Amino acid sequence: MKVSVRKDGSALSHAPDNWHAIDWRRVERNVRGMQIRIAKATRESDWRRVKALQRMLTRTLSAKLYAVRRVTQNQGARTAGVDRELWDSPESRWEAIGRLKRRGYRPLPLRRVFIPKANGKERPLGIPTMRDRAMQALYLLALEPVSESTSDPNSYGFRIGRSTADAMAQIRVCMSQEVSAEWVLEADIKGCFDHISHDWLENHVPMDTEILRKWLKAGLIYNGQLQATEAGTPQGGIISPTLANVTLNGLETELMTHLGAKLGKLKAKKLKVNVVRYADDFVITGVSREILESEVKPWVEAFLAVRGLRLSEEKTRITHIDDGFDFLGWNFRKYSGTFRVKPSKKNVQTFYRKVAETINGHKTVKQEDLIRLLNPMLRGWAQYHHTVSATKAYSRMEHLIFQRLWRWSKRRHPQKNAGWVRKKYFHTVGTRQWVFAAPKVWGDDNEGLFELFQVSSRTIKWHKKIMGDYNPFDPMWEQYGEQLRQKRMWESMRYRKQWANLYMSQRGLCAYCGCALTDETGWHDHHLEYRMHGGSDALSNRVLLHPHCHQQVHTGRIAVTKPVLH
Repeated sequence: MKVSVRKDGSALSHAPDNWHAIDWRRVERNVRGMQIRIAKATRESDWRRVKALQRMLTRTLSAKLYAVRRVTQNQGARTAGVDRELWDSPESRWEAIGRLKRRGYRPLPLRRVFIPKANGKERPLGIPTMRDRAMQALYLLALEPVSESTSDPNSYGFRIGRSTADAMAQIRVCMSQEVSAEWVLEADIKGCFDHISHDWLENHVPMDTEILRKWLKAGLIYNGQLQATEAGTPQGGIISPTLANVTLNGLETELMTHLGAKLGKLKAKKLKVNVVRYADDFVITGVSREILESEVKPWVEAFLAVRGLRLSEEKTRITHIDDGFDFLGWNFRKYSGTFRVKPSKKNVQTFYRKVAETINGHKTVKQEDLIRLLNPMLRGWAQYHHTVSATKAYSRMEHLIFQRLWRWSKRRHPQKNAGWVRKKYFHTVGTRQWVFAAPKVWGDDNEGLFELFQVSSRTIKWHKKIMGDYNPFDPMWEQYGEQLRQKRMWESMRYRKQWANLYMSQRGLCAYCGCALTDETGWHDHHLEYRMHGGSDALSNRVLLHPHCHQQVHTGRIAVTKPVLH
């Protein structure tokens, strides 16, 4: 496949001739350079230039390479669309680049699947084909700089560098003081992704309207029948979260503008109205129930109605902070004037049910295999809640899991007494007793124990909120964004100390391609000298690579060296 190279510097200066020859660091640099220019034009409200730059970006080789890599290395890469096609080889990925063309492009219908929700119901997903996913990823590269530059300061869902913990920290800022707002509107949009108006999207989303219309009207196939899509942007498309964010942008800034114009800026400020949004979930604080009922809620309903959306009557309520409210898996409440954030009862119950089902569903597996299944779950749950008052929840969860594991252990040996069962499955480690652990059977020696992750070992640490004005596509924020990414990756790795040390020694970059390692890309632990050839587990013999880089290194038998950083 021969690919032409542009002379504007936006594409690769030396076109590769196969997937393995791609210089990913150059690809990222080219794409980011164009995105920075789009964001600058957006801040200057130069919309003709924005459109021209977007068109230029979506036609470059670098952007197409980046889009194909993104959809072939994420979690959905092994889920096919209606054409049952997967790009699971370097040859198929390389060939796919030439198919990402605007002229003659017609997306195929979505494949309808359902996944279970926490409340027992099912969430509908629309799975695009690999080609359609790559086209969405390509146009998302051009849309994201615009959406980031025009987003509300306290919108945190599906945005670069922002998380649920940032939303939680903002609520703490708004409601933790003695003089803070005491009432909150808990808002829930009814079927947000399924009901967004297509007309509104086509008229207001700053991207190629013809391409957008084709995605929105592609239809979906369920039970072998083609169904038309008259509204909504289906969950499952890579661009859908950003479209939803664009739809709800202005909820915060326009509400403040409305209140200031109607009541005066000074009086509006005294109402202590603050909006905190994560994707389609949001809360709005206020100084009184009356303000939220008479001023805020009607305005929100009108704002949503224009976009084809409405609030859910049964899930939308106004609550006093002394009674507390749940948001993003946490409970926010004041106890005798003291503000506390704890894991919500619903979140704790849902997680325990998941752990119990895992234990019950693996009654005959080896102990080490059960630990290997449980540890990522326990580590992830503890990591999610480590920024709130979760000490009691951690202790309670450990007690419940211990009871489950004790029953699991006794069931395997009905003829043995409790002392024998304890000695086989539970051990003393330091000052800790009754540690569920198995003898290690891998590595340089067979000594030591493979332990179940101790949830209560996760240190509680308040989360420092991201700055509201942060824009990942503004060079002025470059250093701040880099420090933020490395700090948060270190936090997520801190209980895997060897990975954390490798990450920091590599400055957060893949040792093969030199691009950033993030939670989204993931990483693999690579031995420079393979263990089967006598290589050790020492950090000096290990580096972190992207999963796709790791596969490429092994497939091509490429020698990787320890990066030398200056």
